[in-house]
Amino acid sequence: MAQHIIPQPRARTPTTRAGRPVRRQLPLASLPLLLFLVVPLLALVLRVAPAALLAHLVDRTVAQAIGLSISTTLTSTLLTLVTGTPVAYLLARRRFRGHGALDTLLDLPMVLPPAVAGIALLIAFGRQGLLGRYLKDAGIEIAFTGVAVVLAQTFVAAPFYVKAAATGFSGIERELELAAAIDGAGPLRIFQAITLPLAWPVLLGGLVMTWARALGEFGATIIFAGNFPGRTQTMPLAIYIGFELDFDVALTLAVLLLASSFAVLFVVKYMLGRPARVA
Repeated sequence: MAQHIIPQPRARTPTTRAGRPVRRQLPLASLPLLLFLVVPLLALVLRVAPAALLAHLVDRTVAQAIGLSISTTLTSTLLTLVTGTPVAYLLARRRFRGHGALDTLLDLPMVLPPAVAGIALLIAFGRQGLLGRYLKDAGIEIAFTGVAVVLAQTFVAAPFYVKAAATGFSGIERELELAAAIDGAGPLRIFQAITLPLAWPVLLGGLVMTWARALGEFGATIIFAGNFPGRTQTMPLAIYIGFELDFDVALTLAVLLLASSFAVLFVVKYMLGRPARVA
């Protein structure tokens, strides 16, 4: 006897009517948080007129804060590049006892409250600190100086570069380096010709994020370096004082920091995402 096959109903896919209400409700459910994030930033931008922004840029306090922020953040970023690259390469290429502890230690400054970082630096490098007392005997004082600003920025921002650089070094195919070694290239030549060009976009992205984090550093700086105009007062610290003395100055600096942060994110997300080529 012939068997009759009863057709089974087709399973609904996400493109059927059953999925349309969910797709329509999802943007509405996302709207509250998006508005909460966008409205304050938009209000800040709309509050400052372009003419007032340009006028306050020539203000002595603003100019000093901008100049000090630029010089100290560039110094801390360069210091991070020189000292952080070997650490990142070590994490990416070596497995040793304590590797996880070192990796966790580098994560700590990124989650540590900045005020705690400032107190730790003060206890270590202050006049009566663990190392500061010996530096004082040698005639070297770090706390409440421009050097303290650089150290505070480096302490809180350097892990951003180290973690990014370690990821960049880990993503390089070892076969390329092994092939260069077989051809007779030494370790330094391999690093310069193969490793660094391939990892450079990631390294540069980490440096940009490090600079941005250093530019916005406040808590560790005000505790370890103080807030002295023209000497240790960076842009975030000038905003803190401007909020009490001259709110227009605080608004000007806030808009500048907002624009800098947006530019940094744009560079990292849309200009440094292209793979590097080895010449």
